[in-house]
Amino acid sequence: MGDRTIRDGAMMRRMIAALAALLVLMPTPASAWGFYAHRQTASIAEANLSPEVRAKIRALLKYEKQLGTPDCPLKTLQDAAVWADCIRGEGWRWGYTAAWHYRTAPVCQPFNPRANCSGGNCVTAQITRAHRVLADERLPAAVRLEALAFMVHFAGDVHMPLHSGDNEDRGGNDRRAAYGIKPGLNLHSIWDNPLAERAISDPADPVARRYSAAERAELAGGTPDDWGRESWEIARSFVYPTAFDTDDVCAAPLPDETALSQEDIERGVPIARRRVVQAGLRIADLLESAFAPGPLAVEERRR
Repeated sequence: MGDRTIRDGAMMRRMIAALAALLVLMPTPASAWGFYAHRQTASIAEANLSPEVRAKIRALLKYEKQLGTPDCPLKTLQDAAVWADCIRGEGWRWGYTAAWHYRTAPVCQPFNPRANCSGGNCVTAQITRAHRVLADERLPAAVRLEALAFMVHFAGDVHMPLHSGDNEDRGGNDRRAAYGIKPGLNLHSIWDNPLAERAISDPADPVARRYSAAERAELAGGTPDDWGRESWEIARSFVYPTAFDTDDVCAAPLPDETALSQEDIERGVPIARRRVVQAGLRIADLLESAFAPGPLAVEERRR
């Protein structure tokens, strides 16, 4: 009996080791803009919030444990910016939120802000819904905290051009692309990660800072639908034409594979940087209005 127990224990340890190795190899959920860029949008927002709103956010964050997501911490506003991506790792529980991260629209058709959002299952509708929930002080604190996390993340997502623009390729996911000399990516992942990270990583010019009233007037404002339209226009007029070296991406089907040159990347950097900054400042506006007495509905906020 003793030898059998030892053999069974050794077999179990081997099975656990094999399972662990398999889990390492499994793909993890994609993170729009990557964790770094999303967390930077939160840092921008935080630097531009009033002390009163920062205090109210800290008070809500104390209810983190009631969300029941121990593998996805929610202790800071920066955590909130990536929480909605983190929970996608539990698809059995949060799979219904997958469609909330984007609202793609064909770049070769006129933009329609009411299309591709059945039942409110798209990023712009979910920003509006989360803002309304967060603003309602009659609701339980944990419910409002969950809404805060969704709102902060989705307000970042909608600013990434390929979460709005599409050319029959799932927002660039189906177009293989090299990033300079680095192969093996796709057009969507390039704008999600290396391009955005390069755009906001200059220590001499940090994006997370207090912006002047004039800067905020120039960069912020608008509604979620406005932000989606801006991203769609960038995808239509810059992302696809630059990636495929064409003035008319709708004249003929695009190839399945391309490469971004160093010149393409350098041209994209200021665009990506502006979108990250705009997202951060607009998140600050959303938070200020949600916590203000008698907050305005998101739909009524205009530039």
